[in-house]
Amino acid sequence: MTNLDGGPPAEQQQGAEDRLEKAVRAAEQALIEFEIAVETFRVEVENFSRLHHQRLGPMYARLDELDALIAEAVAANSGERDDIERAWQARALVMPMPGVEELFEGLLGSDGVRQTDDPTAPRRVRPGEEARRLYRDLVRKAHPDLAQSEPDEKRRGEFIARVNEAYAQGDAETLRELTAEWEAGPAPEPAPLSKGEELYARLEWLAARKESLAGVATELETSAIGQMLKLAPDDPDQLLDEIAEQLLTQVSRRERRLDDLLHPAGG
Repeated sequence: MTNLDGGPPAEQQQGAEDRLEKAVRAAEQALIEFEIAVETFRVEVENFSRLHHQRLGPMYARLDELDALIAEAVAANSGERDDIERAWQARALVMPMPGVEELFEGLLGSDGVRQTDDPTAPRRVRPGEEARRLYRDLVRKAHPDLAQSEPDEKRRGEFIARVNEAYAQGDAETLRELTAEWEAGPAPEPAPLSKGEELYARLEWLAARKESLAGVATELETSAIGQMLKLAPDDPDQLLDEIAEQLLTQVSRRERRLDDLLHPAGG
């Protein structure tokens, strides 16, 4: 018996399942690429945030201190209640003020990072081209979404966690070792023929996962650091240099303002 579509019902059902399975595989690959993009940007934001705090944190602290000193000088000169309250509020925001040498210390070093002997201090980590290539290749091969059984999914999940950690450190050597380890490991189990209901459920899970990742991506992109990084994605160090120059100019202006208040002309 044939139907209006030109084939037996069993063959038509098999053809529909084949097309659905292809759609699932395409959605899996698209999700993996999206996860790579989101994780790559997350690492960039995290690294830029550490570098931003390391290099510019002392400048922001000094600006806060100068604002408090200016507000206190204004209040001392005027004696007005509003000025006194503003001075209290400004002082409440202040962290211990760094010395002038600390402002310029963050601009030293051939790599643009403040030099320090403190092993716990944040350091610049930006994965190189080889690390990025190895990371992408490993994720495409070993991602848990490609698992066809629970043991395989667990193995892939644990492996990818190690891959992510090595990439976050920009450790190309460890990524090369992980590549060799994966290639020497057990081959993925062949994909069993899925039923239509299972394939539809898989598509729904992939869609939900992508939506969740989209939320993470939006959060990263709209964060203060994410917005800054998007201004100069190819040269974030140059962006930090420009911000540092602007902050130093603001420091200089506030210092002159404070000096004028403490030592008025003709006073």
